[in-house]
Amino acid sequence: MQIFREISYLRAGIAALRAGGARIAMVPTMGALHAGHMALVEEARAHADHVVVSIFVNPTQFGPNEDLSAYPRREAADVALLEAAGVAALWAPGVEVMYPEGFASSIHVAGLSEGLDGEWRPGHFDGVATVVAKLFNQVRPDVACFGEKDFQQLAVIRRLVTDFDLDVEIVGVPTRRDTDGLALSSRNAYLGENARAMAVALPEMLVMTGEAVLSGGDVAAALADAERHLVARGFESVDYVALVDSHSLAPLARLDRPARLLVAARIGGTRLIDNIAVNP
Repeated sequence: MQIFREISYLRAGIAALRAGGARIAMVPTMGALHAGHMALVEEARAHADHVVVSIFVNPTQFGPNEDLSAYPRREAADVALLEAAGVAALWAPGVEVMYPEGFASSIHVAGLSEGLDGEWRPGHFDGVATVVAKLFNQVRPDVACFGEKDFQQLAVIRRLVTDFDLDVEIVGVPTRRDTDGLALSSRNAYLGENARAMAVALPEMLVMTGEAVLSGGDVAAALADAERHLVARGFESVDYVALVDSHSLAPLARLDRPARLLVAARIGGTRLIDNIAVNP
């Protein structure tokens, strides 16, 4: 596996991989790779001849009180996983490469980025959209794979690609879960033993609430019950539990179209997000 840290070398390497018309699939990550990331790599391999993974802990998507400095970084272990998976190249730029002195541009995806996590993490999706646009311009992949666990992020990226006529196919990959149902996430590493055991209430609540809505229950009442359930099971706070349109992310008062049930809640000082499809 080739490792690139400068754009000129990356572009030369990508040109070599493309020789003969080969297709390239990309998996953008912030590192601290786990089985969920590797599922994205596996899916990417099914769509292209070569897979390129990026690792960049993007400072512009972290708020002033968030965990940028504490975000797990373990490049050596990540490299070993990617090499074992047959990844062709790793793009691992530094902050000075992605945001050189004088960098002054940002992308805002209106609408999709403004509710849910966008409300609780102001500016987060501007940072996501900006860095993804840069990564796509640097690597020029034919396909890019993103996990459905970050469902709002996936919607924002799809809108970005459509609005800017970017020639890349976006593939959403179902959430990979641990044996007890908790969605795999790099932030799970922050959880202590007790908090990790209690965190399973999050996916349990999603299933329970989804079933209540599917059975014709009142949506507002089901969402309120979901918040109470999480607090009763040890969560410190709930940022939101929301039923939204799968495409527009508009809140739904009743289940009359394909929907997504999304949650963000905090336990053991760690903010966890998750979601499931709820289709009538």
